[in-house]
Amino acid sequence: GMPHHPNQPPFSYILLKKHGDITLGEERISFCNDLFTMGGHTGTHLDAKGHVARNNRVTNNIDISELQDYQTGLKILGIETTPPIVKHGVLLDIPKVVNLDVLPHDFGIGEKEMKEAAEKEGVEIEEGDVVLVRTGWIKFWDDRQKYLSIEKGVPGVVEDGARFLAQRKISFTGSDTTAYDKVPPHHLPCHVILLVENGIQIMEMLNLEELSRKGVYEFLFIALPLKIRGGAGSPIRPIAIV
Repeated sequence: GMPHHPNQPPFSYILLKKHGDITLGEERISFCNDLFTMGGHTGTHLDAKGHVARNNRVTNNIDISELQDYQTGLKILGIETTPPIVKHGVLLDIPKVVNLDVLPHDFGIGEKEMKEAAEKEGVEIEEGDVVLVRTGWIKFWDDRQKYLSIEKGVPGVVEDGARFLAQRKISFTGSDTTAYDKVPPHHLPCHVILLVENGIQIMEMLNLEELSRKGVYEFLFIALPLKIRGGAGSPIRPIAIV
């Protein structure tokens, strides 16, 4: 029942074997087992470097046309090539800059807003950092239609914000919405700037509320993507250590 981008399949779960279905020995030992299915971009996740292409060219101007397969996935730049992430993290809490709890649906986060947030928080965005951008939109997580906001759109990073982060040579970035980019437009130009032009991987649907509530703007960020061979993305369990 959790929200998911319309391009992605939902999370589905079933308990295949309950205790008592099969028992072993006089003590009737049993093992329950389950099955779940989901997309690589369902829920909190990390995009692989090969996730986005422009004219079939991915990062480093590589033509991906013959380097992908429906059965085996991406032959290069799949999520299995992303090592565990253990890096200095920075939170840019944009709603606090404009004195709101949640940004309105048509709010674009650009270089100006990012610089204002960093200055207000007393942080510097350095080369190699993980930069997380809060919109507050995760507050609508339990209201699936409102969180997705297909008709009205969703706040997020706009192009000059993405270019600003790329100029700072950050390593990863992420946000608390389904798309990271401000939507519309639906072709997600910030994904192109970050992933295709600069090889900067993106995380979506992060819960940044506790960091915001506690006023934590710098931390050790850890996330371990699954090594899904050829995968275009992976679920992650990100944590911030203060």
